[in-house]
Amino acid sequence: MKIKKDDVVVVITGKDKGKKGKVLRAIPEKNRVVVEGVNVQTKHQKQTRTAKAEIRHIEGPIDASNVMLYDKKADAPVRVGYKIENGKKVRVSKKTGAVID
Repeated sequence: MKIKKDDVVVVITGKDKGKKGKVLRAIPEKNRVVVEGVNVQTKHQKQTRTAKAEIRHIEGPIDASNVMLYDKKADAPVRVGYKIENGKKVRVSKKTGAVID
C-alpha cells in the first residue's frame, strides 16, 4: 500500500471528495485508511458506570484507492512510485520526482 500513517492525502471520490486530511491509521490487510475529518460517522455511546451517555463522531475507514497523496511542492495530489536509493526502497512523487520519505 502506497499510503502510510501521518501522510497528508486528498479524497478523490465519494461524498467527501476534495477534502484534505492526515492519515490517522492505515489498514493494509483490507487496503483501507482512516483520514482525519473524512467519512465521519455518528456513534451513540451507552451509559456505563464510569462514562456518561454521549453521541460521538468518529472517522470511519475508506478505501485507499479513493485517496491520493498530497505533495506540498507540487501543491496538488500526486501518484506515488518507488525507487531504489542507497540500497533502500523509497517512495517518489511521480509529478515532481521528489523523495517523499
